Amino acid sequence: MNYDLNAQLEPVYSRFPEATTRPIIGITSNFMNDDACLRKFYYEQVAAAGATPIIIPPIRNTDIILNTLAQLDALLLSGGGDINPLWSGEEPIRELHNINSERDLPELLITRLAFNQQIPILGICRGMQTLVTALGGKVTQDIYISHLPETAQTPDRPSYTSPQNIQRPATIKHSQDAPANESTHSVKLEKGSIIHSIYKTERIFVNSFHHQAVSFPGEKFKTTATAPDGVIEAIESNEFKNILGVQWHPERMQREGQPIFRWLATQAANFNEVKQLHKRMLTLDTHCDTPMFFPQGVKFNCRESKTLYDLHKMTDGLQDAVTMAAYLPQPKLGESFSSKIDIIGLKRNNPELGDILDNISPARYANLVFDKIEKIVKDNQKYVSIARTPADLYEDKRKGRKSIMFAIENGLALEHNLSNVKQFAQRGVTYITLCHNGDNDICDSARGSNMHGGLSAFGREVVSEMNRNGILVDLSHGAESSFYDALELSSQPIVCSHSNCKALCNHPRNLSDDQLRALAKKGGVAHTTLYKGFLTASEATILDVLAHLEHAIKIMGIDHVGIGTDFDGDGTVRGMSDASEMLNFTLLLLKRRFNPRDIEKIWGGNWLRVMSQVQSVRNK
Repeated sequence: MNYDLNAQLEPVYSRFPEATTRPIIGITSNFMNDDACLRKFYYEQVAAAGATPIIIPPIRNTDIILNTLAQLDALLLSGGGDINPLWSGEEPIRELHNINSERDLPELLITRLAFNQQIPILGICRGMQTLVTALGGKVTQDIYISHLPETAQTPDRPSYTSPQNIQRPATIKHSQDAPANESTHSVKLEKGSIIHSIYKTERIFVNSFHHQAVSFPGEKFKTTATAPDGVIEAIESNEFKNILGVQWHPERMQREGQPIFRWLATQAANFNEVKQLHKRMLTLDTHCDTPMFFPQGVKFNCRESKTLYDLHKMTDGLQDAVTMAAYLPQPKLGESFSSKIDIIGLKRNNPELGDILDNISPARYANLVFDKIEKIVKDNQKYVSIARTPADLYEDKRKGRKSIMFAIENGLALEHNLSNVKQFAQRGVTYITLCHNGDNDICDSARGSNMHGGLSAFGREVVSEMNRNGILVDLSHGAESSFYDALELSSQPIVCSHSNCKALCNHPRNLSDDQLRALAKKGGVAHTTLYKGFLTASEATILDVLAHLEHAIKIMGIDHVGIGTDFDGDGTVRGMSDASEMLNFTLLLLKRRFNPRDIEKIWGGNWLRVMSQVQSVRNK
């Protein structure tokens, strides 16, 4: 050891930058005898894998936890004592060992909050049990006296168990007397799993130091490794997230344990890249129906279980902006518009409106939706703003605010009055979807009865008036005849704010390849949506969204695509279920070798180019 400090610093001072960038991995510490402590093997393995280890003390303060997570690129939940079974609604059995009350709550909190933020997680032994306790699974208090359920599997959802399934007891020893780095039993790895991709084999040998184990992974996880007696030895996310739990202790297995830490370091580096990209670029979702829930009294500044959009989820997903549509249901012939609205519910949650809601007209209803959004924004003006132009969006981004843009879903809101086009333009409406599920006075719907054979005479006037007032013409929901009529008539590019590819899912709401080509030729954009019925006939996942996007790119080119989730309008898929999971799609795009410039186009850049062009006519 050279005890000359200047000599130790010389290699640092003689180069620039002084250090290579490494992802930061936080490791939860143990707590013993009033000391926060951690065995060196954890941070040595993390450092050897190419990451920077940070030790996290067991502090319950959620402000501190959230500030800590803001600095992390991955989280490692370390091993240790038993978890108090009361956290799972169970009473302790006699065979329960020492619980660690100092660790339980802080680690359950940090796990849930890291999960919300899509941070990669590795749980080791107790850490794997913390994962399932925090996220809806179950831990058996002692495997030697408790019975463990068989793992139930289905072809499309390989994996979670139910406590009611067939049960069997553990039969092998899971707490070794051998040195900690020595393997004492085998583990079978499931093909196609993360752990299988790490070790590239179906059977490995591991050490073992536990008397508890996961008995029910829960719906968010699937079992990917088991011991010969059926004890669950590894779990991973069932939602395409970078979350892995192992029951053994790879940190003690030296070189044989290192691949797991290299996996975590790689995921941390990828997550850091996504975070940096989202900080630089503007992300815009062009369609959600969340305003339908606002009259029910939901709060946009709370993490709402009823909605897929709120300030918490947008922040967790690093999502900058969303276009919120005032959705108007289409009445059938003989029905009134007000009969399609929940007037009683609206009055109950909005007593200040009084009799205004009786026999409310479509235009008045749309304006009430915008009034409600503006009230929400006013109450949270430090964090969110109404944006009406691309310039507004970039200004909000610069000032650290989220943005909401206005749209109308169903031209019924115009009430057969062209002057309402200008009124809505002045209100800040950026696009109008000409129809919804049913023909109206403007055009035929994809689910209509061919009332007009495309655009009606009034519809042709509407398109021209929208062009003059700088409102985007949206043909999502429009019949193919309406689409081509609008495309031919419009002096500006048209858009499809939330439509998928008919070549992959033959649904009348989707666009044929010919439509996609024609749309791109006129400079328009089509945004892939997350409505499961427009994606696939089976269970829809984030991979199906990617497939539709890539098909649209193949047909149209990268300059004509984007994302319009349809969140809160039944749009949601596994792996991208709400606004908090939007950055998962960016991660997937990076893995598919999309470059940052193209990702920026997908996340709203193409749409904003068209919006700028369409809005430029307002002052002419």
